[in-house]
Amino acid sequence: MVSSHHAAVAGGPHDDASGADLDLADPGTFVVHDPYAYWDRMRRDAPVRWHPPVGGRPGFWAVARHRDVQDCYKDAERLSSARGTVLDVLLRGADSAGGRMLAVMDRPRHRALRQVMLRAFSPRVLRYVEDAVRQRADALVAAVVGAGEADAARDIAEHLPLNTVCDLLELPLSVRPLLLEWNKRALSSESAQDDPFDALEARNEILSYFVDVVRERRRRPGEDVISLIAGARVEGRPMSEDDLALNCYSLILGGDESTRVTTIGALHALGVHEEEWQRLRTGEAAVKTAVEEVLRWVTPAMHFARTATVGLRIGDAEVAAGDIVTLWNISANNDPEVFERPRRFDVGRAHNPHLALGHGPHFCLGAFLGRLELAAVLDSLVRRVERIEVLQEPPRVYSNFLFGHSALRLRLD
Repeated sequence: MVSSHHAAVAGGPHDDASGADLDLADPGTFVVHDPYAYWDRMRRDAPVRWHPPVGGRPGFWAVARHRDVQDCYKDAERLSSARGTVLDVLLRGADSAGGRMLAVMDRPRHRALRQVMLRAFSPRVLRYVEDAVRQRADALVAAVVGAGEADAARDIAEHLPLNTVCDLLELPLSVRPLLLEWNKRALSSESAQDDPFDALEARNEILSYFVDVVRERRRRPGEDVISLIAGARVEGRPMSEDDLALNCYSLILGGDESTRVTTIGALHALGVHEEEWQRLRTGEAAVKTAVEEVLRWVTPAMHFARTATVGLRIGDAEVAAGDIVTLWNISANNDPEVFERPRRFDVGRAHNPHLALGHGPHFCLGAFLGRLELAAVLDSLVRRVERIEVLQEPPRVYSNFLFGHSALRLRLD
């Protein structure tokens, strides 16, 4: 049995990932190291491990095994989202949007607001955007095929998810490039040299923009998602302008960044796994199963975090009230107890209970939309492309939350 206040992690950060422990709070860890060997050893030797304080930051628990991560997602009573759901935020104290934004909210308010949001993001409601998503995806792929070198991020992935969410929110075309830039600055960096205050400034710009939009939609409501939320009552009361802006911010970030990174990851995986691309292209494997394998393989959100409201046991670990608990989706999605040959990219994988979209009460609100967008890109590739050639190993996103590539030089023929 392990106690959070007595255990220590052996070894030091930045050693080889197969033999020592990594500093999971350091974004550079995921740029410099291949973490999969670390997760393999952690699941085997200490699937719930205490990560000690480093550099003045508090310590936290890291949960690596699929069954433990899944159980923690379901335990919303003892593991709270209200203080924050991203490690960086919790290490700085708490999320200022706690209790006000859907992602960082607990029951019963979480349930009430989620019911409102689901009216706009249910599969039935979103069916009307399906044709537009497919047309946009096909146009983006068509523009790249046979045109020589392209960047999957710049030429395809950056345009589809952001524009889809902006269509749902009825945001003008003129502001979308700026929103894309703010999104990229808000969640990730290019390197350790980037100013962390730049991310804060970008978040504030997004929030300020949405406060203005919310005010306008309350004056002149339409049929869009923002108008729907602005006109709804949560627990019998209308939401404040600031809370509405926070939830719009959450939609634009969640609807853009993870799908963008996943789309880049899909093209990279299909480019470097030629046999799997041919299985998909020839119809041996279905697009639907390939979508799920891409989500598992990429796992764009490496972790989500919770705070223990009471003392509880996770695996063999005794977690104290107030402890930070990080749930590592990227490890759970490579657990050999659940996935056969997990480090094989298999577009026909039949059994695929991945946690890339979370689980339980906080399961991704935009799951249907994200899957639709990814399927649209894959469908277009299957129709139009014979060969995907990756021209250069792509740079990784500098983040301890997002996992993926910030650019991808390739050729589609």
